[in-house]
Amino acid sequence: MCEIETAAPETPVLPPELFLLKLGEVVLKGLNRSHFEDKLMANVARRLRPLGTFRIYTRQSTIYVEPQSGVTDMDAVYRACSKIFGIVSVVRAVPCEKSVPAIVETARLYLAPEFAKARDFKVESKRADKRFPLNSIQLSQQVGSLLHRAFPKTAVNVHDPELTVYVEIRERAAYVHGPALPGAGGLPVGMGGKAVSLLSGGIDSPVASWMMARRGVWLEMVHFESPPYTSPQAQEKVLRLAQELAPWCGQLLVHIVPFTEIQEEIRRACPEEYFTLIMRRFMMRLAQAVARQQGCQALVTGESLGQVASQTMASLAVTENAVDMPILRPLIGIDKVEIIHTSRRIGTYETSILPFEDCCTVFTPRHPNTRPRIEDVAAAESALDVDALMEKALSGIQRVRIKNDGTLVRLTDDRPPRI
Repeated sequence: MCEIETAAPETPVLPPELFLLKLGEVVLKGLNRSHFEDKLMANVARRLRPLGTFRIYTRQSTIYVEPQSGVTDMDAVYRACSKIFGIVSVVRAVPCEKSVPAIVETARLYLAPEFAKARDFKVESKRADKRFPLNSIQLSQQVGSLLHRAFPKTAVNVHDPELTVYVEIRERAAYVHGPALPGAGGLPVGMGGKAVSLLSGGIDSPVASWMMARRGVWLEMVHFESPPYTSPQAQEKVLRLAQELAPWCGQLLVHIVPFTEIQEEIRRACPEEYFTLIMRRFMMRLAQAVARQQGCQALVTGESLGQVASQTMASLAVTENAVDMPILRPLIGIDKVEIIHTSRRIGTYETSILPFEDCCTVFTPRHPNTRPRIEDVAAAESALDVDALMEKALSGIQRVRIKNDGTLVRLTDDRPPRI
């Protein structure tokens, strides 16, 4: 008696996952829209380069990211895409044939773990390809009915389900996915000009930097250090903040400016009530010199109106009077609680509160003047050789490049910025 061998039934294999990056404000741009999309795709390619090889293209207000080779950590890709400005949501999806049976089978396989955990579900469909014979409501009804048969223990709930199955009928295929991950929003970095941000090491300045990058501004950082009054750990803290900002802002160049001699001269020659104001005027001048050398168009600070004595309206006018470059203050009308909330959200809060003093806390006046007049501060400042102090500080700048993956590279550059 001969035995007949029967082949085991083939296990269905899902197509490879891909990412759909949904555009936000970019789609509102008119004739310039293609420039914004090109910049955004370039930013996506640059951020994902350390994670593997991808095919990246755009269709119907969506950027498609298809992993090609060498991609082993899809979760890392997911997280990286969620921090790219210009994208409002990130979707992990599986493509399939544009037919109800194919969509149901793909959803059954791809979302089986989610169905196992959910008590109820619904289907939401979008039909970008209007040639598809069913409208969105009809498609949702048919797919939902068949999925309920496949998962009878999971009830249908169209009002407040634990699981929503999304189906998108697009130009080339249908796409099945679960809930989207919120994106960073805003505009692509590089489309809003270039600026220098003053990064102190506190809570406010990283948030201000993040907010301006979210409006498409390409940033470089300036940090002032005052050894021996500030420790090496304070510099390490600032570089760590820059590393935490890099996944959002892209590659960063940090200019570390020596500030000890300037502060000591201010203490020696100027009235105590103006210490902080004159110090901040020097910071603005030095940051402006760096900005001009680097081709930047503005300065960014973390000042918030009335938060401290140097941030009253009169004090801000005195500080601003020292430079002619625009000073962008994204936190000016935001209170501390909101700033802390954003700091936690972007991942800089725990580093910002590390107990290492920055130069802003050196020689703090006991009774600062909160209603200064520009002419009085200028008169007090006249006791200093401003140009000589600036030239010496600019000649001692150190530069550190923070790459997209957080790697630090210390640069050697003997060209000091010009005053």
